[in-house]
Amino acid sequence: MIDADGYRANVGIILSNGDRQVFWARRIGQDAWQFPQGGIDRQESPEEAMYRELREETGLGPEDVRVLGCTREWLKYKLPKRYVRKNQQPVCVGQKQIWYMLRMTGNEANVDLAAGPKPEFDLWRWVDYWKPSKEVIFFKRQVYKRALTELEPLLAAS
Repeated sequence: MIDADGYRANVGIILSNGDRQVFWARRIGQDAWQFPQGGIDRQESPEEAMYRELREETGLGPEDVRVLGCTREWLKYKLPKRYVRKNQQPVCVGQKQIWYMLRMTGNEANVDLAAGPKPEFDLWRWVDYWKPSKEVIFFKRQVYKRALTELEPLLAAS
């Protein structure tokens, strides 16, 4: 779903463990790492989209995680002009995202990067909480910093 301003509605997932680390995944065939994320389908709530994307991209389900919370509002980023597909209608200029903080409660062995119909990742690992905000592709860094900053207190409370 792309809004009137050209932003695609999306969810981002910060999956944490008990050691204050986060799930960091490498995109297939690239040296590009990111958090799981994905678009919100029509007639789907952000929470429903989060669980669907979690299952598709990590193989994990509601039984493997606990939702600690989410961002209060949409966090937006614009795509650099070279990434905007002008031949698609409507044109998507960026993403607006609701970010969820999850705690893994299930077994790491349940992670299956090939669970979805079109796998996006080929490798994952636990990393320091702030590492992703420094290593994600440049145009997503501000959104990652905002999401991590807003959701960080949830780790201490859980």
